[in-house]
Amino acid sequence: MKKILVTAILFSSLSIGVFAADGGKKKDASNSEAVSYTVLNQFAYDFKDAKDIVWKVDANCQKADFISNGQKYTAFYSVTGEYMGITRAITITSIPAAAQKEIATQYAGYQVGEVIELQPKATSTSALEPYASSNADETKVFFVDLKNEKEEILVKVNSNSDVYFFKQVK
Repeated sequence: MKKILVTAILFSSLSIGVFAADGGKKKDASNSEAVSYTVLNQFAYDFKDAKDIVWKVDANCQKADFISNGQKYTAFYSVTGEYMGITRAITITSIPAAAQKEIATQYAGYQVGEVIELQPKATSTSALEPYASSNADETKVFFVDLKNEKEEILVKVNSNSDVYFFKQVK
């Protein structure tokens, strides 16, 4: 009887140890990287129509590149599983006209590269809801990649069409 009890305790502790070793994470079929159960469940709830999902996990966040309604998005979650926001690539003509004009004036001689729209965590029930709405959300932020022969920079455009230097890329 004592051997059975010791064996049961040993087996239980090994089972718990194996589960704890991976931090409660599982491998997603779309990528070999570990994605937390919390994030997978939250993502499935927020983005029911998502297709072609590819997960990437690093020390700072868990992110999913995916397609929904023909548009490519990237959703970001913290390492603790909290939804942080969503991005999508847009054209320069999609940012406010005043910001387009300011970029053309302040950064004459630069070529526009990629333009990204960031919709940070919102209070809406659906993470894609702000993109379905025709009115602009006050929390949207845009990042515009600008290049010339000497350098590449990233500028940030806020919801008031203000343009700020954000980062030196190279």
